[in-house]
Amino acid sequence: MSNAHPATGRPLAPSKPLPPVLAWLGGLGKRLVYLIPAAMLLGLIAGAFTDLSALSSLVLPMTMLMVYPMLIGFKPRDAFTLADRKPVGLAMVLNFVVLPLVAFGLAWIFFRDSPSLFAGMILAGLFPTSGMTISWTGFAQGNVRAAVTMTVIGLLLASLLAPFYLWVLAGAVVPVDVVGVLLTILMVVGLPMLAGTVTRVALVRTKGQAALKRLQPAFQGLSTLGVLAIVFIAIGLKARMILAQPMLLAWVLVPVVLFYAINYLVAIGLGGALERSEGVAVVYGTVMRNLSIALGLAVASFGPEAALVLAAAFIVQVQSAAWSVRFMDAAFPRRQAEPDHQPGPGVPSPSRVQQECLE
Repeated sequence: MSNAHPATGRPLAPSKPLPPVLAWLGGLGKRLVYLIPAAMLLGLIAGAFTDLSALSSLVLPMTMLMVYPMLIGFKPRDAFTLADRKPVGLAMVLNFVVLPLVAFGLAWIFFRDSPSLFAGMILAGLFPTSGMTISWTGFAQGNVRAAVTMTVIGLLLASLLAPFYLWVLAGAVVPVDVVGVLLTILMVVGLPMLAGTVTRVALVRTKGQAALKRLQPAFQGLSTLGVLAIVFIAIGLKARMILAQPMLLAWVLVPVVLFYAINYLVAIGLGGALERSEGVAVVYGTVMRNLSIALGLAVASFGPEAALVLAAAFIVQVQSAAWSVRFMDAAFPRRQAEPDHQPGPGVPSPSRVQQECLE
């Protein structure tokens, strides 16, 4: 087995194993599909027997803690690349026109009498792309460069447009404080983005690019801890209401599953007109929602009940991504002489792909 970098051909320097705590953090993201239900169950039990209202003040700082590690490798300049205009343009149309309307339709059908759940469903459709967009695109041998561009543009546009989309789509059902939502987004996205940039620059200058790459899984694990903490708090604060309505979670899952099913069908259908690698990027550039930011914003602006929709979306999103990657060749048959957009001849794991792309 060659000891060369698959993209550059340069010899790889031997990497030191991470300390046990950092290695443990790095493994959390792979277990998210199990950890989210566990956090929900623990929150349900704790909230049933204990008053957790004091924890509500932790939602905003926990959201900032959750978002900060995600943005350490974030590079806004990637939004200005002129390459891959077709897949990126298609993904943006889906993310900011089609999918918000789909989320609104499902929210109106299922939650128009439940304002907080209505807002949660709208938020699921407003914040596209996350680091997992890059990971799963690489894992399915899609156009990773396009996925990086989609992720950067998606976060920047969503941060600017979300308050106004919420006002237009949800304002008739739930009161929307546009200025308040904008300030919340500034706190949970703007400040962590600034802190993440400072961290990245300082780390690269003092320890080198290799150190940033080695620590990336641990950063993702720290973000996962923030997600679990917010899910625990949100479910705990509404535990007695959930126990009084045991079918509520099952009811919430129905529109969430429909949202993802429609998302996959539309993205695969329209992406089929592109090259295979571009179509794969469109799928994961639209299906992978930025649920971490949406979750924090939901709890901070609309209360813990809104988080039920996002908690359900975490479960569906992670599980559907793991299954869908197996069917990408059937959805997008390989064509001869199609250009290769991969960073190397093979992609060993989603986490490694994401680290490669964040260099």
